[in-house]
Amino acid sequence: MARIPKETVDQIIHHADIVEVVGDFVSLKRKGQNMWACCPFHHEKSPSFSVAPAKGLYKCFGCGKAGGVVQFIMDIEGTSYVEALKYLAKKYGIDVQEEEKTPEQQLAQNEKDSQFIVSNWAKDHYHKLLQDNEEGQSIGWSYLRQRGLNQATIKTFELGYSLDQWDDLLKSATAAGFELKYLEKTGLVVRREDDQGQDTGRRYDRFRGRVMFPIHNISGRVIGFGARTLKPNDKTAKYLNSPESEIYHKSDVLYGLYQARQPIRSEELCYLVEGYLDVLSLHQGGIKNVVASSGTSLTDGQIRLIKRYTDNVTVLYDGDAAGIRASLRGIDMLLEGGLNVRVVLFPDGDDPDSYIRKVGDQRFKEHLDGASQDFIQFKTDLVSREAAHDPVKKAEAIREVLQSIAKVPDPIKRQVFLQQTSQAFGIDEQVLITEYNKLVRNATSKAPGGQGSTSTSSSSSGSGASYPNKANNQQPATNNQLSPEEEAEALMYGASPEDLMGGGGDLGTISREDLEPVPDVVEQCEREVVRLLLLYSAQPLTPDLAVAQYLLEQLDETPFKTGIYADMLHLCRQELEQGRWPEVRTLIQHGRSDIRSVVAELATEKYELSPNWTTHQIHVPREVDQLQIACDNAILRLNKVNVERELAVRLEALRHPADEATLMENLQTIHLLKQMDNQLANMLGTVIPRLGL
Repeated sequence: MARIPKETVDQIIHHADIVEVVGDFVSLKRKGQNMWACCPFHHEKSPSFSVAPAKGLYKCFGCGKAGGVVQFIMDIEGTSYVEALKYLAKKYGIDVQEEEKTPEQQLAQNEKDSQFIVSNWAKDHYHKLLQDNEEGQSIGWSYLRQRGLNQATIKTFELGYSLDQWDDLLKSATAAGFELKYLEKTGLVVRREDDQGQDTGRRYDRFRGRVMFPIHNISGRVIGFGARTLKPNDKTAKYLNSPESEIYHKSDVLYGLYQARQPIRSEELCYLVEGYLDVLSLHQGGIKNVVASSGTSLTDGQIRLIKRYTDNVTVLYDGDAAGIRASLRGIDMLLEGGLNVRVVLFPDGDDPDSYIRKVGDQRFKEHLDGASQDFIQFKTDLVSREAAHDPVKKAEAIREVLQSIAKVPDPIKRQVFLQQTSQAFGIDEQVLITEYNKLVRNATSKAPGGQGSTSTSSSSSGSGASYPNKANNQQPATNNQLSPEEEAEALMYGASPEDLMGGGGDLGTISREDLEPVPDVVEQCEREVVRLLLLYSAQPLTPDLAVAQYLLEQLDETPFKTGIYADMLHLCRQELEQGRWPEVRTLIQHGRSDIRSVVAELATEKYELSPNWTTHQIHVPREVDQLQIACDNAILRLNKVNVERELAVRLEALRHPADEATLMENLQTIHLLKQMDNQLANMLGTVIPRLGL
């Protein structure tokens, strides 16, 4: 990847005015300290898209898009970080001199650039043949018009035609000065080999007598071609694609995404079809947020591409049952990728292309709205119909649906799907949950690094999340002696180790869930500290001490548990050590997208204080006027949560066998931790119930 010197990056960011840049795409109006507009990334009637000039960031309170000036160009244009910097450099007349590459890096870049250039030339060559050549017009153009495509669509997608000759492209490219090796590397030209696989020295065009569909990357550069033969009863494949190359990796490409990326954003929905003509016909019919997998099995790379632009995808199927069955695995992958998946079926014998040409644009859109259904519901209906009244098949059908639900990473969505499935099959929800957990445990035990069927845990793929049984599985105590766990619980509520050495006592029922802090609480406390650091880093608490200095000094021996906030705390330390305040305007331009996202989230507020409060002389306390209290409370809460976390760890340790010395040491530590917890609670003004101890 090209590298731009840091000095140049700093210069670009310094000159780039976020109001000017965003104003090139939307009409901004001032309201209070910020500028507002209807969001360019999704449809909305009232403005929820805010630009904060003082902080150099934007935020949509509708769709959640947020970031700095570079991130805005990345979002709106679908470009990389480096490409966005180059866009801004061009706008502000800044010369970008990329850092010198090694000879190997320069050679690799030259090779790729040459392949891009020859692919673009080939696209223009095929497009010109379609429009100006007699064979191209009579065969290629005639076919496309027969399929209902107009000139605007043909131009938008830069369609073309390859002459039915062995070496038309080869001769034309050679005459234009292109090297043979790049024609071969892009797959435009093929070497002829003999029966022993030896190169005969002869070359010929890969694509001959075919309509050409250029394949673009998300920046609009041509990286390959799909080609359809027009010869009747031809023994060759109906469709032929470019082979894999340094610039074309079919598993990371969706046909039509370059043309569809903005409509997908604005509609907050991506229609997924199979073929080139499906994309072209729907685009021409006004449905521009459509892409195709080009007849290949859906891949993780393609799913990640879709998710860059939306979380919602609707898969358009023809009515062929066998084809639907074959596609179910691909939809499971969409679920696993965190997408919300719906399905639309068409009547038997029709695909999206043929159906829109048959019924017209308006009726097609009505069908999309009326026939769309959630995928889990669709799969439930499909497999339950196939199972009919066969109990064995019905049981297997239920397992199939549960396997799809297990792919969903969101636990709330999984719970909703389980409830729906329970109702659809008439099966008790707890039975489904039990079976679901069994499936997940089996999958976990078979996976690399699996822990057998003894435990499950949630993962990003959604394949390792289990649900608790609803029944109460606690075992009653068999005698009055306290268990180690009960001893620890008593200690946490004020008893001393010595109080417990002689035996039991009735402490009542205490739930472990009441004692262990919710994991999100740790994250929230760390988030609050980082928020104060970002928003008020240079604000003075005393004449000699600013907020950033105070907080970082207090946190010197407190490691953060949440990865993103630990990284941001480290960045803040680095900024301060280098003589700079850790501010929003600086960190919003960070190279990591997750850091930019968190900075934008922490630094934006949806509402501003109305000036009417000042007009009517009503004093409203501001956080900036109470920073010492805010900082102290943030540190105290974080320390308290960390103490509670350590208490939970010590409590868990008592569940495992240990000698008497270790047990006593653990009990004493728990007692000290509880004292600390009470002290922190008193400082925060928190009331601690004692449950009659």
